[in-house]
Amino acid sequence: MEGKKIMIIEDDDFLRSLVVTKLQKEGFTVATNADGAKAVEQIQSEKPDMLLLDLMLPAVSGFDILQTLRSGTETKTQRVIIFSNLGDDEDIKKGTALGVTDYLIKSNFTLDELVEKIKKSLAE
Repeated sequence: MEGKKIMIIEDDDFLRSLVVTKLQKEGFTVATNADGAKAVEQIQSEKPDMLLLDLMLPAVSGFDILQTLRSGTETKTQRVIIFSNLGDDEDIKKGTALGVTDYLIKSNFTLDELVEKIKKSLAE
C-alpha cells in the first residue's frame, strides 16, 4: 500500500489528526479537508486512491459530496469509505445506493481496524 493516497474529509480536528498519523505510519500519503464545500475540487485535482468521508460536515454533507462525485465522469468510480457516527439503516442504504466501498460507524472501529478495511478495499 506504499504510496497510495488517502484523502480524509473530516471536520473533527482531533480525530482527523489521529487518522492522519496512523495512515502515515502505515506508509500512505494523506491529504485532508475539513470543508465539504471545498472537498470535491480537491478530490478532482489530487485524485486520491481512496476517500475516508464523514457525513456530517459544515456547509456540504458527505452525501452531497458523494452525489457530486457519482455524477462526474472522472470521479464516478472513486473509492469511498464512509466513516461516520450516522449509522441508522436509512443512512447505510443511502450510502450503499451511492456506491460506497464500505460504511463504517466510528464508534465501532479502532484505528487498526480502519487501516485494515482501507488496505483490503485498495487490494480489491
